[in-house]
Amino acid sequence: MYTTSQKLTAEFLGTFALVFFGEGAACAVQYIHGALDANLLIVALAHGLAIAAFFAALARVSGAHFNPAVTIGAWATKRMNTIEAAMFWVAQFAGAIAGAYLLRAILPEEAWRNVALGAPVLVRDFPKWAGMALEASATFFVVFVFFATTSDEHEGPTASAGLAIGATYAAGILVALPFTTGALNPARAVGPWLASGMHLANQGVYWVGPLAGGFLAGLLYDSLCLTKKIAD
Repeated sequence: MYTTSQKLTAEFLGTFALVFFGEGAACAVQYIHGALDANLLIVALAHGLAIAAFFAALARVSGAHFNPAVTIGAWATKRMNTIEAAMFWVAQFAGAIAGAYLLRAILPEEAWRNVALGAPVLVRDFPKWAGMALEASATFFVVFVFFATTSDEHEGPTASAGLAIGATYAAGILVALPFTTGALNPARAVGPWLASGMHLANQGVYWVGPLAGGFLAGLLYDSLCLTKKIAD
């Protein structure tokens, strides 16, 4: 059994890596090409691959949530208690903030300034309710796949589970990035926001949307499993 400190360190490292590689790719694309929109696939893959790699490395320690939306889904389905969920949140936000500040410290300012370290923003004239719904929908599928590939019926975390979760995260970013920047993760939104010093606009989109999606995904997955067990 792993200790609480080991689990929290794993969550810190995994969320740190997600921000470092994902937002680092956004900064690198902007620095080289000056046009993030034309390199949507690169940014999506960077996030997805970071999730897949660090899930494989750390899932056996903490479960590899790396996202408050996954954690709230686990809390909603009683996979963890309130104190455990709160500690996971603290570790995840701390990891995201540390990753963003490291990028700011080591990258040229012209690399991160124009994309605000990948901090999410709504495209002009895109309604807040639509942004919230898009973030919620994309996050719903990420969390649903997370539970579907890591549920108790499996022998343990597998590489294929990490690939499935990472691929779903990347697919969500491909759809959402042009409209909301595709956070799908409140911690991934807050870290770059704070480190870039930008105004924290439209916070509800990046908090309520992903958390609602994760909450509903956990409940729906459990209800589907329960139905299957009764049918058997």
